[in-house]
Amino acid sequence: MAGGEVVIETLESEVLKGNPLGDPTRRDVAIYLPPRYDSHKRYPAAYGIVGYTGTGKSLFGVDPLGEDLKSRLDRLIGTGKMGPLIVPMVDCFAKVGGNQYINSSATGRYDDYLRKEIVPFVESKYRISRRGIWGKSSGGYGSIVQGMLHPETWSALADHSGDALFELCYIMDFPRALAAFQDHGGPAGWLRWFWRQPNRRREEMAPVLNTIGMAAHYSPNPKSRELGADFPFDLDTGEWRPEVWARWRRWDPVNMIDRYASRLRRMRLVYIDCGTKDQYNLIWGARVLHKKLRDRGIQHVYEEFDDTHSNISYRYDVSLPLLCKALS
Repeated sequence: MAGGEVVIETLESEVLKGNPLGDPTRRDVAIYLPPRYDSHKRYPAAYGIVGYTGTGKSLFGVDPLGEDLKSRLDRLIGTGKMGPLIVPMVDCFAKVGGNQYINSSATGRYDDYLRKEIVPFVESKYRISRRGIWGKSSGGYGSIVQGMLHPETWSALADHSGDALFELCYIMDFPRALAAFQDHGGPAGWLRWFWRQPNRRREEMAPVLNTIGMAAHYSPNPKSRELGADFPFDLDTGEWRPEVWARWRRWDPVNMIDRYASRLRRMRLVYIDCGTKDQYNLIWGARVLHKKLRDRGIQHVYEEFDDTHSNISYRYDVSLPLLCKALS
């Protein structure tokens, strides 16, 4: 059977104009069209959002030790494991290292960009019936948060190893971030230094970049001189700032469920999974989400698997057919 096609469309954003980081407003959307795509038919669509430090086209890259997304979709559709599906992959990368897919005065209006620009843009070109959203890590976080905030936009979601239970997944990064800020004159100084480095994937950089990115998303403050964000610790002494941490916790999915449970009930699919050896401790957040969903009688699919946070794209073999079925 012939494979599908990946089409690159380009959108000039109005929503992102004047964003505080000076990030590009002209961005590509990589769109997978299934084999024998017929422009007269309507198809379900599963919008993909990626993890921190990634971008939409990342998953279509060749992986000699694994399987790129196009090959995976071709195989799943070609073997009858799922029906034809359109998969737009979105670029929301920001200079703070990635995106959590929410609006923030420190990064830009990426929630609005995703729903009010990308969705209408894609659907002006391709005929789509129902739409879902899926992703891993920050993409998993964005998927469940988008489902809670906007059930009028999304009919189904899949959250792979998404950020949750912030006390166990973020705080461990703070001492290393604080030390790095001291060395570079603060978060803004460190970020300027980071973008001058030839190798920006050094292991010791990740917790620092992640701390900056999460502060920019969860506790923005236009009056702050440190990248327009507040941090949950004092930048000079390290003293804990509970009032800032409370702002982060409002964006934690395990706490958001208490406010948005009724919206998740409207989903045709809520899918959550996580590796039991996840090195960012995200298995605990996944278990809390599962318990809270179960306690509230919200139907969902929950799976744990014996692996870490890394190189787990094989899990899309489980979620994508379920998304396709739910959206069909």
